[in-house]
Formats: sequence, structure tokens, C-alpha cells
Amino acid sequence: MKFALSLAFQDPLQAGALSRAAEEAGFERVILSDHVVHPERIDTPYPYTPDGAPRWEPFTPWPDPWVTIGHLAASTEKIRFVTGIYVLPLRNPFVVAKAVGTAAVLSGDRVELGIGAGWMREEFELLEQPFARRGRRMDEMLEVLEKLWAGGMVGHEGEFYRFEPLEMSPVPSRPIPIWCGGLSEPALRRAATRCDGWISDLHTTAELGEIRAKLDALRAGSDRAGRPFAVLAAAKDAFDLDGYRRVADAGVTHLMTMPWVFYAGATDDLEKKLEGIRRFGDDVIAPFDEGRA
Repeated sequence: MKFALSLAFQDPLQAGALSRAAEEAGFERVILSDHVVHPERIDTPYPYTPDGAPRWEPFTPWPDPWVTIGHLAASTEKIRFVTGIYVLPLRNPFVVAKAVGTAAVLSGDRVELGIGAGWMREEFELLEQPFARRGRRMDEMLEVLEKLWAGGMVGHEGEFYRFEPLEMSPVPSRPIPIWCGGLSEPALRRAATRCDGWISDLHTTAELGEIRAKLDALRAGSDRAGRPFAVLAAAKDAFDLDGYRRVADAGVTHLMTMPWVFYAGATDDLEKKLEGIRRFGDDVIAPFDEGRA
């Protein structure tokens, strides 16, 4: 199992220092989250809390993930970047293909696209994208992205998008890995049959094992059967080396965390965050890798 640093809700001006520290400590990935706006009034229930209220307050920073990745890639060498979660159907597929493809080229193919259908109707309306049927539209967007990133003249004739042959340059030198989030049956099926991995919400280790088994069963019956499939997850009942080993045994391939929380709590102090990253590297990542060698 590899480890990923989550930058959700963090001061964007700290992102560079946190990412460099994560790279030095042995983290394999940095995760960036996504929203464009936070309306003063949100009537759409948030699907991942019992009362439907978001986990964050207004004025929480949500920097654009692709601008941020460009900044972080310029000051790191090997750590990878994945969006968790980028609301794909909130955008135009050509704009997404250009931004993600450019980030892949300039980072040396260190970017991965983690997508979701989105939940906030108000945000879709503000960006003038239809909220209804966003899942089916996202499925077609994946086809469009793959065509545009392949290079050469490509056209498309689909239910939502149609265009005559065109080309988009530059293009990545290798396929961009795509992850999918969500807990609904369509989301799990999409992840298992259309993507390279699944991104979790907060779960227990037992829940993650059950979801992994369901994903494996769905993938076994798809055209992607036999191809590697990753799970990037946050476990709410794993806090030490033994706990993380149980998470790995449950089928999680990448664990996401904010390691300073274990040492200093939910602090805004950059030095405490950096120290937490370093200690996590020494206390968890190094011995975990040695134990699995």
C-alpha cells in the first residue's frame, strides 16, 4: 500500500511546502479537492453526512486543482497528483482535456484524474451545465477525453457531444490514469468498468473490504477484467501501523491522510504540519515498506 497526502481545506499558500515535505517523507501522491463556488444558500443535501450539511464552512479555500498542480509539479520531482474529486460534468470536456493534458505534459506525466458526478445542483446551474443526467454525460465525457488525449485528428458523434475531426496539442506521452469516486451503484460500476481506480469517502476498514469485493466482482464481468485496479481510501478506524496493515489487507492500494492530525491535531501551523508529515514518514511509511518488502 502507498500513501497519499490530502490537501483538502488547507491554506493554498502552504501547498508547495507540504507537497515537498510529503515527497521527502515517502508519500507517493498528493490529493487535491474541487469546488468552484460555495453559495450562501445550498438546498441540495450533501450526500456524505447524516444531516446533509457539508463538512466545511463558507470561505474554506478551494484553489483550482489544475493551476495548483502546475505550481506543485514545478517544485517537486517524483510525487504524483490526483484530484479527489474533480466534478467532471460541471465542465466543458474540451476545457478539461486541455487543462489536464497540459498538466500531464508539463509535469512529466505525474497527474491522474479523479472524477465524480457532483452533488450540488446550485453549482451546476451557476456554471450553466445540466444537473440532470450528469452521470450519463460524464460517461460520454470519458470517451471524448480519451480521444482528445490520444493525438491525431479525432471526431465524435454521441448523445451529448458531437464534433468533426480536430486535434488538440500537446497530448500526454502515455494514458492519464482515471479514478472515479462515489458510493452509488452507478458510481461503483463506472469505477470498476470504466476507470483505473476508485476513491472513497470516510469508511471503516470492514466497509472498505466490502466495497473492494463489490468492485472486484463488477470488474471481473467487464472488458477491463484482469487489468490492475486501485483503491484510494480514507479509513476512519486506522491510526497506527497495524491498522494500516489491516487496511491494506482489505484491498486498499493507496491510503489518504492528513498526518499532522495524529501529532498536533487540526492545526493551521505550517511547521507543525511539516513535522507531522516527517514523523508519519518515519513512524509509518518507512516501517510499512520494510514490512512488505
